[in-house]
This record gives sequence, structure tokens and C-alpha cells, in this order.
Amino acid sequence: MVSSDRPLYERIGRSYAKTRREDPRVAADIHACLDQGRSVLNVGAGTGNYEPPDRLVVAVEPSLEMLKQRQDRSRRVVRGVAEALPFPDAVFDTAMAVLTIHHWTDTLAGLRELRRVSRRQVVFFFEPLHVHGFWALEYFPEAIDLPSEQNAPGEDVIRRALLVREIRPVLVPRDCVDGFGAAFWARPEAYLDPEVQAGMSWLALLPEDALKRGSERLAADISAGAWERRFGHLRRLDSYDAGYRIAIAE
Repeated sequence: MVSSDRPLYERIGRSYAKTRREDPRVAADIHACLDQGRSVLNVGAGTGNYEPPDRLVVAVEPSLEMLKQRQDRSRRVVRGVAEALPFPDAVFDTAMAVLTIHHWTDTLAGLRELRRVSRRQVVFFFEPLHVHGFWALEYFPEAIDLPSEQNAPGEDVIRRALLVREIRPVLVPRDCVDGFGAAFWARPEAYLDPEVQAGMSWLALLPEDALKRGSERLAADISAGAWERRFGHLRRLDSYDAGYRIAIAE
């Protein structure tokens, strides 16, 4: 979520609802961290994935493209950015942020706003150094230089803004239905799908030639069996630690 005249997902989020569907196992991990609070603020809410259905949820999101794709989610929606939340202090029991902080213009300011307006903060993020070891980056190495990846905030940044009580790993199931960055760790063919690519910011933001070059290399390796020889062992795993984490703060 970025504070600009044209939010990031206004440009790259048109197919988001098709490929970025809530995975029930990831949802269970996130919801288990929300505690018993009845009111939840979802910041950088996008299409509303992972909003708990049994709570009063208010969503904050700057992109109209994202907001118009919300279905069967909270209708309490505010168009805004994390860095300037339009709410009084401590008005929410919990504030949540799901795979969004790496797109904020000022991560520390946004996290401090979460802390200001809520008693508990739950942040689902990826640990950059861990994620940057993911095999797909061998095919799309230019992604490392994208601002959202190069300056991605990890646990150290979150601890500077929030009173973190616990960090929990989130293992990605082999058949994960939410197409976030490393969701297809055992299904390389998915990274060749244009709609999947469009729903992942680290691919959608690549220059066209870099995306084409990486896709051709990956397709050739899959066809020749090279991917299978190097990474086929992953297919035998039920889940994978791709560096995704939940920070719980109070």
C-alpha cells in the first residue's frame, strides 16, 4: 500500500481476485493470532482476504481497483493509507496487515499508526533474506532490485515500531490456493501463467523483457527436466518454509 496519486495495485491488481484467493490454512494461522478482540482494522486490506468473518472489521485500502474486487467481505471500508489512519487512538481491539508492509511508503510510520489505533497488532510479512533464497528468483533475478523487494521490511524493522511479543512461522501448503509470491514452490508451471504473474507484485512489476526472459528459461528447464532434477524433491513435501512470518505485538 503506497501513498501516491496512483496506488500500486491500481496498475497491477486487475486479476487479483482470480489468483489471490484466501487459503483456509493460512487464514487459520492468522486468525489464531487475533486473540479475542471483537473489532479488527485491516490495513492494506486489498480484496479482503483473511478478514475474520466473525468480527467487526473495518478495511483501509487506497486502491479503487482492489476495493471493487471485494466480495463477501466487510462493507466497512475506508480509502486511505497506513501512514495516516483516520481513527482515534486505541479504538480497535486488533489491527492486522497481511502481505502489505513491503509496499508502504514509510513502513515505520505505518506500523506506528497500527500501534496507535489498536491494542494488538498482527502483521503477516515475509523475511527478506529467507525469501530471497527461493528458487524462482534464479529465473527472475531482476526482482531482487525492485524497491518492494530490495527494501522489504523484516522482523528487525517491525520490532523498531511495535512491541513484538512473538514471531510465528507460516508454512505454505503444497496446494496453497492463494497465489502469493512463493505459493507455487512445488508447482513451477504456475509461474508461467500470465494471470498468476499479474497477481504477484514481484513479477508484475518486472520489465517486460525480464519477465519474458525468465519465463522462457523456466519453461525450457521444466520441459527438459532440469527443474525436476534440481528441485523435484520439493514435490514430496506437504508444506514449505518460504520465509513467511506473523508478528504479534501488544
